[in-house]
Amino acid sequence: VQLVESGGGLVQAGGSLRLSCAVSGTSFDDDVIAWFRQAPGKEREPISCISSEDGSTQYADSVKGRFTITSDNAKKMVYLQMNNLKPEDTAVYYCAWRDGNSWGLNVQYDAWGQGTQVTVSS
Repeated sequence: VQLVESGGGLVQAGGSLRLSCAVSGTSFDDDVIAWFRQAPGKEREPISCISSEDGSTQYADSVKGRFTITSDNAKKMVYLQMNNLKPEDTAVYYCAWRDGNSWGLNVQYDAWGQGTQVTVSS
């Protein structure tokens, strides 16, 4: 399975960005795609995940109400709409894949993209 992120950039606080994750090498029938982020000097943090089977979603408290994860199964794409961005959202954002045998933010993910930088200025 291969994943490619895009859509990062520089935005002012309060602004919005939409990240995209292109997934290949899987049928996308029963997969879980998650978004993680890692800020400099900090541990990688899971922030959201979605099931391709039924569209179930989960969010970390730090992004709940501001970020929205969606998927387009026909295109094998997963998106992360990020609104009301804050300087503390600055990080490299990664999408990750696992099969549907397990679900959630705190399970192991087996394939990763290369990451896309998001920088939020104050």
